[in-house]
Amino acid sequence: MKLLIVEDEQKIAAALKRGLEAEHFAIDVEYTGPTGLAAAVDPSYDLVILDRMLPGIADGSQICQAMRQAGLHTPVLMLTAKDSIPDRVAGLEGGADDYLIKPFAFDELLARIRALLRRPAEQLGEELVVADLTLNPTTYEVKRAGQPIQLSSKEFALLEYFIRHKNRVLTKSMIISHVWDFDADVLPNTVEVYIGYLRNKIDRPESQAPLIHTVRGFGYRIGSA
Repeated sequence: MKLLIVEDEQKIAAALKRGLEAEHFAIDVEYTGPTGLAAAVDPSYDLVILDRMLPGIADGSQICQAMRQAGLHTPVLMLTAKDSIPDRVAGLEGGADDYLIKPFAFDELLARIRALLRRPAEQLGEELVVADLTLNPTTYEVKRAGQPIQLSSKEFALLEYFIRHKNRVLTKSMIISHVWDFDADVLPNTVEVYIGYLRNKIDRPESQAPLIHTVRGFGYRIGSA
């Protein structure tokens, strides 16, 4: 899953980036209102963490409003030092999905992020399922036919992205933009390499029906047929 952090306090932004990357998220960071606005209207993000007070011509509320006016339903978690009820109401009415007051515990932030990500357009349960393959985004457990599968952090992120979009064809550019952060130097054949890693772990032994399929000329999809 790919998240955007828009936060002008660089120490806070860096700490959030480190913590969320350790939880298998790909993270991009912007530090001002204008750059945050330009990034937030990119539909490739699965969730935006947005500081209410930002330097520049656009603050957090304006960025959130711009996202909604553009037709984006990306979940928005608003961060702010303002804890009055009118401030919280204004943030939520501006289109934010949740509101967290600074200072906050990272564990609470993580729990709120996971709660928001459990509410996609297709209502998915806690455990993501394709045929006999299951993935738990909270415990990071992956099983096929009840047998545990050990994945690296990037393999897990790739598989989660596939399952959340099961039966859809995903291009290499879509995969790169969602699974790797903006600063990562990723080549198209990197995707092929990681697809190979997943196939070796998920679609082996060959007696099992393959779940990861190549759609020649387009990309890849995951599904039972």
